[in-house]
Amino acid sequence: NLQICIIAVKVLLTLDSNFFHQHALALAFAVKEINENTQILPNVTLGFHIYDSYYDAKMTYRSTLDLLFKSTSFLPNYKCARLRNLIAIIGGLGSDTSFHMADILDLYKLPQLTYGSLVPQKIYYTQIPSFYSMVPNEAHQYSGIIQLLQYFGWTWIGLMALDNSNGEKFLQTMELLLSQNGICTAYIERIPHEVSLDNLEPIIEKASHIHVPLTDHKANTFIIYGESVTIARLRAIVFVQDPANKEKDSFRKIWIMTSGINFILPGLQRGWDLDLFQGAISFMVHSRELQGFKTFLQKVEPSWAQEDGFFKDFWEQAFDCFLPNPDMSVKHDEMCSGKETLEDLPGHLFEMHTIGHSYSIYNGVYATVYALHAMFSSQSFQRSIKRLHPYLKRISFNNSAGDTVSFNEQKEIRGGFDIVNMVTFPNRSFGRVKVGWIDPDAAGEKEFRINENMILWHSVFNQVPLSECNEQCHPGNQKEKKEGEKFCCYDCVSCPEGEISNKTDMEKCFKCPEDQYPNKQKDDCIHKTVTYLSYKDLLGIILASISVSLSLITALILGIFLKHRDTPLVKANNRDLTYVLLISLHFCFLCPLLFIGQPNEVTCLLRQPTFGIIFSAAVSCILAKTLTVVVAFMATRPGSNMKKWMGKRMATSIVLFFSLIQVSLCSTWLGSFPPFPQLNMHSMTTAIITECNEGSPVMFSCVLGYMGFLALASFLVAFCARRLPDSFNEAKFITFSMLVFCSVWVLFLPTYLSSKGKALLAVEIFSILASSAGLLGCIFFPKCYIILLRPELNTKDQLVRRKN
Repeated sequence: NLQICIIAVKVLLTLDSNFFHQHALALAFAVKEINENTQILPNVTLGFHIYDSYYDAKMTYRSTLDLLFKSTSFLPNYKCARLRNLIAIIGGLGSDTSFHMADILDLYKLPQLTYGSLVPQKIYYTQIPSFYSMVPNEAHQYSGIIQLLQYFGWTWIGLMALDNSNGEKFLQTMELLLSQNGICTAYIERIPHEVSLDNLEPIIEKASHIHVPLTDHKANTFIIYGESVTIARLRAIVFVQDPANKEKDSFRKIWIMTSGINFILPGLQRGWDLDLFQGAISFMVHSRELQGFKTFLQKVEPSWAQEDGFFKDFWEQAFDCFLPNPDMSVKHDEMCSGKETLEDLPGHLFEMHTIGHSYSIYNGVYATVYALHAMFSSQSFQRSIKRLHPYLKRISFNNSAGDTVSFNEQKEIRGGFDIVNMVTFPNRSFGRVKVGWIDPDAAGEKEFRINENMILWHSVFNQVPLSECNEQCHPGNQKEKKEGEKFCCYDCVSCPEGEISNKTDMEKCFKCPEDQYPNKQKDDCIHKTVTYLSYKDLLGIILASISVSLSLITALILGIFLKHRDTPLVKANNRDLTYVLLISLHFCFLCPLLFIGQPNEVTCLLRQPTFGIIFSAAVSCILAKTLTVVVAFMATRPGSNMKKWMGKRMATSIVLFFSLIQVSLCSTWLGSFPPFPQLNMHSMTTAIITECNEGSPVMFSCVLGYMGFLALASFLVAFCARRLPDSFNEAKFITFSMLVFCSVWVLFLPTYLSSKGKALLAVEIFSILASSAGLLGCIFFPKCYIILLRPELNTKDQLVRRKN
């Protein structure tokens, strides 16, 4: 006859074991199943004893010694009862009780399987071989709480814990974890370890203190750590503060409860409702409905009182009636009818479904029996309970609910915690709905799962409740810390220019990718448009039209001069230079066409060098024409040697020499740092500019600088020769044309440097067209006027008269 002992915890002496009676029934159910199963421990009858710790260290030690040695008298270290063969102990419910028991049981090497929720203390797993835990390590539960808070974005949290050593350890552990995960504690409250309605003064004081956090509408989430009757104590504190239940809507919170807490209301609280905890979320030791257990509970009847010492007190207190007792006179209407069933009791008195603690007791019994079966089956079997530990540590089996039961290296049961949503009903009963789980053995995202749609929140919440120090920072804003307050309290400020925030409660705004830019609300990035000066743009069409028109006008003027090439006016000013100048201006007007359209490698290579060489040739022609006038005038002086410099050779040499200098500069430029097409992401906020990178800004500046040098030289020479008796006074026109040319390019530089994108190209094209048009208009329009409209002035007599 082998026996298993369970030590129950009785918190208040007047309550007996009402609230934990399902634990005892789970033990009886498991033993009954095993004794009826011929495959496990054949020819062995399993029995059990139940002892009460009275939630007192002295009584816990005494009860532990009683179950080890007591028969008719108590003799420590002597076993006087032959029928008692103790193989294991399941208990206790509270961690303190378990630790007190372990102090004695380890001396006798008896396996102790605790089924209550324990604070992680590795010393009991490593230094006490007899200590086994039928619940997972609470560190997994803490991790699940953090992930739950992060999932719903709850960052302003209240903590409540039982006012004892375990509660303090919980507060220390959770405060650190919350801080590490960006969550702040708004309140920390300690629930009295003992609550007695006989002395209301300390309860009233505590109730007034807890009233403040319970009515704070910012801190809507409270985490509660405690034991089975913690809810009863908290409900009593709220009742004292608001006995008429008028402020019930002010106390509505999201209650997150640890696995040690049960929804029970004892004694005077039986008539109170649990509506305060509607929508609560509990972390419970993983459990499933045990096959046949509900049927077993339905068969429980008052006649069991003769065999169960706890049953009589439980039944009478649960149904508020008295069982027949010959030693006690009771009124007929106060007697139990015998038709009462456990199903008639509300949830806060007895639950018909399998709760986590009962499930752990059931598994503990089977783990012990399977280990014992393995030991009996071993060839090296010795009738010594000391030999049970090696088999118990390695045990692994599937229970009737389909779960695998085994221990890890720390002798903790493998598995996790169920996340359960509490739903209350008007009849003061409640239901539990599994809405998720935390499974440390699962991989990746499967470790924590929550089904938000299954959660039924309290009716005062129209949606998923918020629990934050301040309102959320919407996209387009970032957090700014408030001085002197916790990091969860912050102000919301708009993102700086050029940055966005596209999520709620972002710590910092960020810049968009290079190919995107912020919208006006600064909460999203918009793709930039690729832009360049296109022939389809109105500006591109206008500039291209002007360019082609001026080139045609230049070609027309060239045709006029070719047609009237033998007239004195054309012949008087070196007509060959005139033709070269007109041809150069014709191509100058066509140069802007290289700047319009999408840049590519060819256009980028030709754009600036072509413009530079052609313009240099044109200005060189003007310089040659001006120098020719000066040399011609100086050659007419008596004794001058300048006659040998006169003629076409000098003019041709000047044009070639100064043009070749620009050609060599451009060749060096293209050979060393050639221009290339690029995407300019930064010049404009809303667009990507497709442009030509000049390759070497120094060489580009040299090309422009050389053109400026030629223009300045031509201007100075022409200015000096403006009063010389030249035919048709061409030097004056050249002076004015070069003044226009220089003015355009002087204005070009600052405008070019301050422009971007299409505007930059438009400025350069306009400068090219304006300076070329200035040369064309100032030099050739007066001549065309005489050739076409005043032919009587285009005679040799007029030429001689003007020279004289």
